Amino acid sequence: MNLLNLGYNESMKTEIKDLKFQVGEHVVYPLQGVGIITEIRSRKIHGVETLNYVIYLDISDMTVQIPIDRSDELGVRGIVSESEAKKALESLKGKYEPTTLDWKQRYLVNTELVKEGTISNIAKVVKGLYHRSKIKELPVQERKLYENAFRLLIDESAYALDKSTKEIKQLINTNLTK
Repeated sequence: MNLLNLGYNESMKTEIKDLKFQVGEHVVYPLQGVGIITEIRSRKIHGVETLNYVIYLDISDMTVQIPIDRSDELGVRGIVSESEAKKALESLKGKYEPTTLDWKQRYLVNTELVKEGTISNIAKVVKGLYHRSKIKELPVQERKLYENAFRLLIDESAYALDKSTKEIKQLINTNLTK
C-alpha cells in the first residue's frame, strides 16, 4: 500500500513506521473488546491532519476510528500475554469477599474498573458480580455490566491463550464455581 496515495505526506510515512500498533495487529479497546487494526488513515479535522487507527471489532461487527495521538488516553492496548491471561482466569477461583457498597456505588466502582480495561480488573468485576448474583438478583444495569465484562474477559483470553471462546467460557464458569 502506498501511503502517499492515501494523502499521507513524507513525514507521516516516517511516523507510521514508529507507531505502537500496525495494520493487522489485534488490540483491546476498553468497553468494546478485541479488534483488529484494518487501516491507518489520515483525516483532516478542523484543518488539522491527524492519523487514525481504523479498528474492526468482530464481536459487535463495528468499525471505529481512534486518533493515534489519543489511543493511550482512550486505553487502546495490545492483547495481554498468555501468562497475564492465565493469571486473570485463575483469580476467578477462591473465596469471594463481599463489598458493603450499595448497588449504585458498586456499579460506579465496577464501571471504572472495566473502563480502565486491564484484564485483571475485568476479571475482578466478573468474579464480584457473579458471586453477588448468587446472593441476590442483580439490578438490570449491573447485570448488563456483568455480561459485558464476561464477554470482554472471554474475548481477550481467547486471543491471548489461542483457544476458542467456547473453551474460555467453560474455563471461566469452572473457575467461578471453585
